[in-house]
Amino acid sequence: MSEQPLPARLSDERVEGVIGNLLRFGVLLSAFVVLIGGASYLIRDGRNPAPDLRQFPNPPEEPPSLFHIVGASARGSSLDLILLGLLLLIATPVARVIFSVAAFALQRDYLYVSFTLVVLAVLLFSLFYGYFSGSGAL
Repeated sequence: MSEQPLPARLSDERVEGVIGNLLRFGVLLSAFVVLIGGASYLIRDGRNPAPDLRQFPNPPEEPPSLFHIVGASARGSSLDLILLGLLLLIATPVARVIFSVAAFALQRDYLYVSFTLVVLAVLLFSLFYGYFSGSGAL
């Protein structure tokens, strides 16, 4: 029995195009959010004197959580909008890997599914290790 060719919607070229668009969209969206946050920050606080950066200020007791950043961004917090844009930039390659797992599974290329799942596990471990070890928060 011969293997039937994949439909055109699952071709390698189509998957590469979707992945390229996903990465492009993620980077442009994050840049737009950071730009809006930066412009908002300059409009609201641009006339304040620049802080003395010879010494770092005391960090907050706990870094802001993901839910805090999203909520404060929705309320218009400039610095949280910038943080949200940076989180979107970090999430873009993770979304690419997740899409790749799905695309390889639809193509029934299980060797690449397993490789990509290992990559996803390493990515997620590196992102969440600090959160679960108590040395950082998301």
